[in-house]
Amino acid sequence: MEKSQSYTVTDGPDVDTAIWKFWTKRRYVLVIMCFFGFANAYGLRVNLSVGIVAMTKLVNKTDENGFTYEAPDIDYSKGEISIILSSFFYGYILTQVAGGIITRYISAHIVYGIGIFLTALFTLITPLIARNFAALVTVRIIEGLFEGVTFPCLHSMLSKWAPPLERTRMVGIAFAGNYIGTVISMPLSGILGEQLGWESIFYVFGALGVLWYVFWLLLIQESPEKDTRITEEEKNYILKTLGAQRKTVPPTPWRKIWTSTAVWAIIFAHFSENWGYYTLLTQLPTFLNDVIGFDLTKAGFTSSLPYLTMGVLLAPTGYLADLLITKNILSVTNVRRIFNCGGFVAQCVFMMTAGYLTSPTGIIACLVLGVGLGAFSISGFAVNALDIAPSFAAILMGITNTFATLPGIISPLLTGAIVTADQQDPSQTDLLNSQWKIVFIVSASIYLVGCVVYWFFASGELQEWAVVENEEDNEIQMDKKKKFAGDVGGYDNQSMEYGDGE
Repeated sequence: MEKSQSYTVTDGPDVDTAIWKFWTKRRYVLVIMCFFGFANAYGLRVNLSVGIVAMTKLVNKTDENGFTYEAPDIDYSKGEISIILSSFFYGYILTQVAGGIITRYISAHIVYGIGIFLTALFTLITPLIARNFAALVTVRIIEGLFEGVTFPCLHSMLSKWAPPLERTRMVGIAFAGNYIGTVISMPLSGILGEQLGWESIFYVFGALGVLWYVFWLLLIQESPEKDTRITEEEKNYILKTLGAQRKTVPPTPWRKIWTSTAVWAIIFAHFSENWGYYTLLTQLPTFLNDVIGFDLTKAGFTSSLPYLTMGVLLAPTGYLADLLITKNILSVTNVRRIFNCGGFVAQCVFMMTAGYLTSPTGIIACLVLGVGLGAFSISGFAVNALDIAPSFAAILMGITNTFATLPGIISPLLTGAIVTADQQDPSQTDLLNSQWKIVFIVSASIYLVGCVVYWFFASGELQEWAVVENEEDNEIQMDKKKKFAGDVGGYDNQSMEYGDGE
């Protein structure tokens, strides 16, 4: 059984200035720092996708007899490259649920900061061990372990900082860092690799991650109550809209979580979105080099265009989703369904089309639109855990992102198994193109499956099992259902009842 939530629109001064005067609002300072945190995290993650091209590029070498010949700087096979590119996710998958659990006992802002900081430190040592296959794989696995806690930490932080009517836009702003980080890191990695050598890629991104951590320590606090820079107006607004916070950690209803169709809808959607995303994230520079013949720098810039489009669209789509809920135009459930499945259908169509086109311009346009319009799906499944179980949102994100990490492991290996033709052999050009077509068709099909499952099983309403059991917390939940946000200085206290969207 689901609990229908009642929200009150509050158009007070804190709400009016929340966006355009974000620097005066501590909750938006947090989310902007999360934006830069994710930008760094994804820069640290994806720089190897371009870096591996530079590392294995043909260079002039001289043998012991003084003869000059061409050979890869680091001679990794395609199979070894696939393992290297997927190895990050071997560690990443292990700390998703653990990250959600840890944040129930250690402040999420501490775990989030340390996770990115340590990933940056291991990135700095990458050039020292890159010529050793086993060492490189090991370092990438360790980086994945530390970075795996970041998404559960975000949901834990937002459960304390994000008013429900601002959830979608705040998640959208933070998530935009993922894609802007990709946008910056891919072309910048290409330039660094060409101009300063591939080692510089890892030194620059590692240093940026350490610098971000210094600012994180200076600016971010655990909660509104502990933030010494927050105004009383903003603190009261956040606390009243969220309700009283528990002093103790409630038990996790594991069985009910695993048997919830609403949770499984998020799992399927998250897996589907990440399959297409990780396929392009790890393989797009190679695809552009194989099929279109772009050099390293051009491939890096072009590879970033889809993520630039998504990064730009995330904030406005999140704001639109919140607006539809605030104005009582659509229920929370239907906003999540329509945005998520609309994004998936667009991605399915454009990914499939890209597989059949031969024009470089057409292929790139389809990939840009296919990935970019995925911004709508982020306003669906990515926020959904905060709707259905805010008290357990970090753990739910850990669970769903565990499944959603599998594509990062499977997709590069599957692509490596499918794409076996030699790009250097002109006689295999048609074979190479047809093999890449299969890669895109697989991604499009997975988007379609995720769309169907999410449409029929998703919910935007508080789940019965997510209502806490003790007397104090039940009183809090009942108060939330009767009157969300309270009277916090606003002048339009119009109650809006949301059903289950059926």
